[in-house]
Amino acid sequence: MTSTKPRLVHVTTTDVSLDWLLSPQLTAFREEGFNVTAVSAPGPHVEAIEELGIRHVPIRSFTRRMDPFADIRAARELHGVLGDIGPHILHTHNPKPGVIGRIVGRRRGVPVVVNTVHGLYAQPSDHPARRGAVYAAEAVAMRFSDVELVQNIEDVRTLRQLGAPRDKLIHLGNGIDLSRFSRSTSTRARGLRLRRTLGISPDAVVIGIVARLVHEKGYPEFFAAVDDLKRAGYETAEFVVVGPHEPGKSDSVDREMIRRAEKNGVHFLGQRNDLQDIYPAFDIFVLPSHREGFPRAAMEASAMGVPIIATDIRGCRQVVSDGFTGTLVPVKDSRALARAIAQLIDSPGTRNAMSIAATRRAKLRFDQNKVIELTLSVYRNQLRAAGFVGPQPEPIINLRYANSISLVDTPASKRDAVDAAA
Repeated sequence: MTSTKPRLVHVTTTDVSLDWLLSPQLTAFREEGFNVTAVSAPGPHVEAIEELGIRHVPIRSFTRRMDPFADIRAARELHGVLGDIGPHILHTHNPKPGVIGRIVGRRRGVPVVVNTVHGLYAQPSDHPARRGAVYAAEAVAMRFSDVELVQNIEDVRTLRQLGAPRDKLIHLGNGIDLSRFSRSTSTRARGLRLRRTLGISPDAVVIGIVARLVHEKGYPEFFAAVDDLKRAGYETAEFVVVGPHEPGKSDSVDREMIRRAEKNGVHFLGQRNDLQDIYPAFDIFVLPSHREGFPRAAMEASAMGVPIIATDIRGCRQVVSDGFTGTLVPVKDSRALARAIAQLIDSPGTRNAMSIAATRRAKLRFDQNKVIELTLSVYRNQLRAAGFVGPQPEPIINLRYANSISLVDTPASKRDAVDAAA
């Protein structure tokens, strides 16, 4: 390889993932000297990505739907795109681009292939056929990568069981912008402004959810819990829903369900970009999801000191410390959800204690800068191993963050590097 800026390509299914989930990382990588290209299906978020100085290349056949013919076309398109760009690093994101991208990237001769597992698209409660198909696809695809960055420690264990080499797996964790989602003297005032806008009393207990309006996020259970709480006489409780309606999804919350919830007093705010001004209005955050990878909204609420009630599933368990920063309840159990909400409504002291604990825990565990630093260290280490002549790699793990990064099941060489320098 010749001395030049290393070319880095990130691949996701949709542009919304690039914008909402990855834009801080892509910006940081560009500022660190990488020539960054983002690849996804075209969409309304492309403009926001390009405004950050990130080049975007569309793969028109990418779709979230189960469509084998579209997937084959997407693989061919990606093969051509990678040939045009000639990346030094291809970074894919599961589910679909993770499988397609790893295989195509390696066959295209990309020197370094990295994949992020945001949450395996199957879990123990799924039908065995679904689990088998997902695990089989991952077992094949991970043979084509150099490194698997796994957000969730439970997925690290699953991948080990599927035969992933120990030195290929790194527990990445997940993070948010703690400078944006933080408690301050103005936080309460912002919350009160939103309450006034919605006609909600300052003394009311506000229970909020931030999630796409699909059944998978647990909306049927949430609305049933609202019914139970209303019947039980919790008239001072107010309920707020924030998230986009997705009528094109097979499990979309239908208009009739929304209409009934509105009649029951639930406030629907739609998609919002000012979440830092919305969380302060909440006294309790709920996320009764059926499946999660590493829920971003829960991290944001936690950082802003909102106690969380979430389902006892992979992902939620990594954000919520049961009984300490919130409460975990069984999946698809609206009565358990209602009971947990009622308990926190009735106990402002518990809410306050959980609020303090949630903020402290978020500062330690959910800093996106740590995720960025670890990813950059992986890039530089892999580029050096591939013989790239360019920016000198920094230490394998940035020691400023070593004590905060989980090293469980990371390669022995990386753990040894930290231990030796400590």
